[in-house]
Amino acid sequence: MKITSKAKLSEKGQVILDSLQKAVTLALERKRRLGHYAVIWQDGKPVMIGEDAPKASENSASSEAGRGF
Repeated sequence: MKITSKAKLSEKGQVILDSLQKAVTLALERKRRLGHYAVIWQDGKPVMIGEDAPKASENSASSEAGRGF
């Protein structure tokens, strides 16, 4: 995943951003290889990706049950 920034970063800021992007890429790849799902931010909301990710209907039901409504 590549995030583009409209603001020009300092050299140190760019190094930090590159390091964070590499770390996230490696973590997501590790989860994929292990068969674990991951939660990412997509289109303004959290999304679970991966073969073993809970289905949307399962996630909604468990979220509402935990709220105590």
